[in-house]
Amino acid sequence: MKNIIHSKNFYIMLFLDTVLVTAAYVSAYLLRFDGRIPLQNWVQLKNTLPFVIPFKLFCFIMFGLYRGMWRYTSLADLRNTLKATSLSSMIIVLAILFLYRFHGFSRSVYVIDFVFTFLFVGGVRVAIRLLLADHHFSFWTFGWGKKSSASKLLIIGAGDAGEKALREIQEHASVNMDPVGFLDDDPDKRGKAIHGVPVLGAVDEIHKIRTEFDEILIAIPSVKGEKLRRIVTLCEESGKRFRTLPGIWELIEGKVSIKTTRKVHLEDLLDRDEVHLDEEEIRLYIKDKRVLITGAGGSIGSELARQVGRFHPQELALLDFSEEKLFHIEGECRQRYGFIPISGFLVDIKNRESAGRVFREFAPDAVFHAAAYKHVPMQELHPWEATFNNILGTRNLVEAAVENRVKRFVLVSTDKAVRPANVMGATKRVAEMIVECMNGHIVTCFMAVRFGNVLWSSGSAIPFFQRQISMGIPVTVTHPEITRYFMSIPEAAQLILQAGAMGKGSEIFILDMGKPIRIVDLARDLIRLNGYEPEQDIPIKFIGLRPGEKLYEELITEGEGITSTNHEKILVLRGNTFDRDTLNAQIDELLSVAGTYDATAIKKKLKEIVPEYTPQF
Repeated sequence: MKNIIHSKNFYIMLFLDTVLVTAAYVSAYLLRFDGRIPLQNWVQLKNTLPFVIPFKLFCFIMFGLYRGMWRYTSLADLRNTLKATSLSSMIIVLAILFLYRFHGFSRSVYVIDFVFTFLFVGGVRVAIRLLLADHHFSFWTFGWGKKSSASKLLIIGAGDAGEKALREIQEHASVNMDPVGFLDDDPDKRGKAIHGVPVLGAVDEIHKIRTEFDEILIAIPSVKGEKLRRIVTLCEESGKRFRTLPGIWELIEGKVSIKTTRKVHLEDLLDRDEVHLDEEEIRLYIKDKRVLITGAGGSIGSELARQVGRFHPQELALLDFSEEKLFHIEGECRQRYGFIPISGFLVDIKNRESAGRVFREFAPDAVFHAAAYKHVPMQELHPWEATFNNILGTRNLVEAAVENRVKRFVLVSTDKAVRPANVMGATKRVAEMIVECMNGHIVTCFMAVRFGNVLWSSGSAIPFFQRQISMGIPVTVTHPEITRYFMSIPEAAQLILQAGAMGKGSEIFILDMGKPIRIVDLARDLIRLNGYEPEQDIPIKFIGLRPGEKLYEELITEGEGITSTNHEKILVLRGNTFDRDTLNAQIDELLSVAGTYDATAIKKKLKEIVPEYTPQF
């Protein structure tokens, strides 16, 4: 309030409202008495006006009418104007009733005064917004004019997002678009209009509408999967350029901006619902805590770093073996979260002393272990490296966590650890076993989070497909029936954080991956999103399964006891109890075999530790 009082604009607005309130009060008398106010009522008007004006202005101040800028007057401001006007008029009427019993006073004057006060005060604010807003408002057409060169825009979705996008276009001359109509499948909306722009028909009728348009905006951020695929197909058939508003992973607090429109992405076509996080539960174990992320330069690790920063940790440590990746994620986090101390550690987790030094220097409260070798065919050819990195590296970190009394340790695992058919899956299953056997007699709470493939991650086939499409060469798919579970990188990171908050120790959390998707279908979608037609412009070539690949993946092994949690997208599997000494002895033997670089012997030893592993020799 002090800042408002010291502003000269406050006194200008106060003076203008004084004039408007006076005009409303006088106009009420003039209207009531047909323009000829009797002498008795003139005296009454002059005697009450000095009390009516300051009281109404006081109510305006109480309801915050002078806090907002008039050039941005909104419905909320008009609601406050109505509340202030109603309260002030009601109290004035009650005061006159109490003091004079309304003898000699016209009741209709105060009803008219209430209406005029709201119309005058609210109307001036709306008029000022129209005059000062960043657009060209035409008094001749009572609408927003657009340049003749503006692109004619057809908006799909006559809902909240479409309305917000339309309003932003109309209010900003810098957005050189001219909305010409909406399409929406809701029959109740057809024939109606939003801010003067008509709803022309259903989405399927895009070829029938006579209104000319140059491009299309898909303004339904919540639509996914087959529904969005249908809309995209119709847009492609129209031959017009089309874009979409940000998807559910990019929207923050429901904000929609026409400046953030983008092309439709492959993850938009996944039938994935929005993730709802219990942010308070996550905040309890991250806020003001020291958090370490291993593999911080990778797809999942880097997104974990971005998500963790939102919850204001005391300090964030980023560990990676790649100098380039660590450099980029450390720079990004420093820029994005300048208020959080960031530490970077260029460390090979296979080196026990180096890993232990990080824990001693940084003293983390929580650890997210995302560092791993994950490329299935590559690890099939180099099983010793998968053994050293995924198993020895994990054990080094786990032991360092115990020695330094870390409170929470979350292992990022994979669906390939279920009935593994490859070295990568088998080594990650051993990593899960290391984590499981550490609970029960120590301070640290260990848990694992298991999920499927992540779109656009470094090990995903999707970036490889994208490079092939950009080169104009055939897209290579291993098998026409191969399927995988998919989720987006932000969704995976958010659910890892949520699972980390839920763990009590010795759990394997399993993320709801939805329905498995055929890789060939993803390849076709990606080709179309790049403006080509599968088989006609870009052929798809089947090359056969690679070493260690399965036709389909699983998230649980038959017989594992899986239960639901209080989060709809997270299931929990209570881990088996492994004897720590026995497991460590087996791992030591495996490491000795790995040192011989004998792939067959390594796989045989892995099968001894993980009986459900079916190696390919």
